[in-house]
Amino acid sequence: MQEVLSAMYKLSIFSLVLLVVAAIDSIRNLPVTAIFGSSLIFFFLFSALLFLIPISLVSAEFASRFPKEGGTFHWVRHAFGERVGVLAVWLQWINTIVWYPTILSFIAGTAAYLIHPPLANNKIFLAIVILIVFWLLTLLNFRGIHISAKINSCCSIFGTLLPIAFLILLGLGWVIAKKPMHISFTWDSLLPSLRQTDNWASLIAIMASYLGMELSGVHVGDIDNPQKNYPKAMFYSVCILLGTMIGGALSIAVLLPKEEIRFVDGIMQTFSTFLEAFGLSFLVPLLAVLIILGSSGGMINWLLSPAKGLMQAAQFGYLPPFFVEKNTQGVPVRILLTQAILVSLFCFAFLFMPSINAFYWFLTALSTGLYMFMYILLFLSALKLGRPGRESLAYRMPKGIRTITCLTGLFGCVLTIVIGFDPPSSVDFGGAFYYARLIAFGNLITIAPVALLWIYQKKRTD
Repeated sequence: MQEVLSAMYKLSIFSLVLLVVAAIDSIRNLPVTAIFGSSLIFFFLFSALLFLIPISLVSAEFASRFPKEGGTFHWVRHAFGERVGVLAVWLQWINTIVWYPTILSFIAGTAAYLIHPPLANNKIFLAIVILIVFWLLTLLNFRGIHISAKINSCCSIFGTLLPIAFLILLGLGWVIAKKPMHISFTWDSLLPSLRQTDNWASLIAIMASYLGMELSGVHVGDIDNPQKNYPKAMFYSVCILLGTMIGGALSIAVLLPKEEIRFVDGIMQTFSTFLEAFGLSFLVPLLAVLIILGSSGGMINWLLSPAKGLMQAAQFGYLPPFFVEKNTQGVPVRILLTQAILVSLFCFAFLFMPSINAFYWFLTALSTGLYMFMYILLFLSALKLGRPGRESLAYRMPKGIRTITCLTGLFGCVLTIVIGFDPPSSVDFGGAFYYARLIAFGNLITIAPVALLWIYQKKRTD
């Protein structure tokens, strides 16, 4: 009977593709990638081969290999032990702490178009909205994962995929109408010079668009014939992700000079300009509402999932019992409150950055680098554990490409971390050396606390 019920509720390829695209596709990153013009096509494809596809395949194999112990902590623990597993899940959690202000500032900048558009450049307004939204979403999560699950898919479809599709249509209409374009599609522009550091800086923004792809691996056991259908679903997902991200970013780049693209409210800046030119300005408030709902809905799950990942480490004694207490809905409320306090502190850094674009790029680069460190541990774990044996697995990578896949992913992660220390010239940081120090210091203060978890666990077991 259990097998019959399991077969009845298997995911179709279409359903899995929708889950992956809804979880990864993000409209907020499009302005950041648009500043690199038509060369972004090359870097999107390059980074997909270098990172997106490798992490999808490795995660699927891990999820299949350890179906009862899912998540970064357990995957790395089996290869390198508990302490390195704690480091991995800490990197995943602390990355989200750094990432939250970027998505929140995007929500705040979009909300400004419902009140007074110039407020999108007001740091105090953005900081206030960021704090209010984040604390409200935190309190909402106290009611449990079932609340977020009900609204996440709907918000993703109507608040992310629909606006991106509309943005692409507007961009195509702009080109067909032969209106002035701020980028060209010559071979020289499509194939950028790799000697220019600004071109490589685009890799940071693009990699940030792919973060979280490993979450798709947990669904590998829920589809029919996963050995055949999972790679198909990943192929379709990658095609859709690349199509929407490239098309959306190019629509912005076609319309706006790169010096005028604003990271926080660049989407609404683009929509407003497009719609005014086409006589459709009345749609601006509707799009703003949809994008706010989509971004908020997608963020709700991210608030709770990393916190539950940290709970896995707590079960092995790496956190004091105070932090792991759950409410009646099974939610680790004290970890969520700790998240909210840390994010609030990060938001105060907003006020000390030379520009809003600088704040947005700095946190994007820092959070991407932290996540890349975690992915390095995942790829190294896959290499150390070796190819799974002949036991029954839902999915495992073909023998001939397994090592190549892991090494390619490692190279992509290391390259992204290194490039993250060099800012694009179009963003004012007060000097490249100052920016590099900020990134180094940011990595130090965010990673160092994991040593306290190791010390606490050791003292507890002694």
